[in-house]
Amino acid sequence: MPRGRYSLHDPHDHTPVAHEHFQCAPGPSGWRYVSRLTTPTGEHTGSVDLTLDDLGRPLRLELHASSWQVRGAALEGVTWVRTDPTGTEATEGNVPAHAFTGTSPAFLVATSRLLRLTPSSSATRVRLVAFTDPVLAPRTVDQSWALLRREAHPTDNGPLTVDEYQVTALDTGEQHTVHLAGDVVLAAPGIELEDLETPPSAFD
Repeated sequence: MPRGRYSLHDPHDHTPVAHEHFQCAPGPSGWRYVSRLTTPTGEHTGSVDLTLDDLGRPLRLELHASSWQVRGAALEGVTWVRTDPTGTEATEGNVPAHAFTGTSPAFLVATSRLLRLTPSSSATRVRLVAFTDPVLAPRTVDQSWALLRREAHPTDNGPLTVDEYQVTALDTGEQHTVHLAGDVVLAAPGIELEDLETPPSAFD
C-alpha cells in the first residue's frame, strides 16, 4: 500500500499550493486512493477519496475543498452532486464523459488505468469532467493520451517499471509529460513526489 506525500504547485510560476498526504492500494473492487490536503504551512484544506472498478471507471468520488463538496460516480456517463459551503444548495450534473479529473495526482493514475495504453497504442482521446480549485467548479475537457515509452529501472526492491505519457489538451494543443510507476505519479506538471514510504503497487 503506497503511502507518501506530493507537493502541488502552480505549473506556470511554481508557487507552492498544497501538500497532498496520500495512501492508495488495489482492492476487491479495483483501486482506491485517499488523501488529505494541507497548505504549505500545515492547515487542512480538503480531501480526496476515489475508488475505481477493475476497468478503471470511477465507482465513487468524494472531494472536499474550501468547504465545497462533490460526490460523483460513473452513471450514464459521469454524474455528480456539488454542495456549497452552507450545505443548503446542491447542484446535480451529468455529462457523457469517461471519468473525472482535477489537480490531485490520483486522477492521472485513474486515467491511465481507464485507457490501458501500450507503447504500440495510438494516441487515445478521452473526455473528462474536471473539478477546478478552489470551489470544485465542473468543466468538461477533452484530452489525448499516448504512452511514449515503458522502461524498467533497477531499485533495491527489484525493477521499477516507469511509464512516460504525453498528454495533449485538445482545446489548446498544449502538451505535457506525465511519469507514472504503478499507482504513483513520479513527475507531472504542478506535481512533485516528495516522500514515498512503500513501493508503488503494480497493476495486472
